Amino acid sequence: MCGIVGYVGYRDAYPILIKGLKRLEYRGYDSAGIALLHGSVSVYKKAGKVADLEKRVAGENLTATIGIGHTRWATHGEPNDRNAHPHVSQSGNLSIIHNGIIENYASIKALLQKRGYIFHSDTDTEVLVNLIEEVKKTENTTMK
Repeated sequence: MCGIVGYVGYRDAYPILIKGLKRLEYRGYDSAGIALLHGSVSVYKKAGKVADLEKRVAGENLTATIGIGHTRWATHGEPNDRNAHPHVSQSGNLSIIHNGIIENYASIKALLQKRGYIFHSDTDTEVLVNLIEEVKKTENTTMK
């Protein structure tokens, strides 16, 4: 079962996110990942356990006060690094995680591909983040 943790504050987000993900491990999962916002979005994800994610980020600049984390139980796409959450929009400006299933993701994906979107995973979540980006662009929203 998937789990989500997030942090917005004045403290360093990474240790808080990792601690939260470790607390969710009892739920069962196949991959883990985090997104940190520090000027731009940096995403780190890894198939396997939270400890594998910790090894993956060793030596990275993880300084940020805003972040999200996710443990995933595969529904769309096999358990691997590229299907792990979080996912980033094509522009790199948006990053999301989500629990659940988007039943009509294939038709939405086909529409977005016709509009030039390129997908890097087999997940419905990557479709969702790009759909949000497309709506934001076509509706000319000013929300950041």
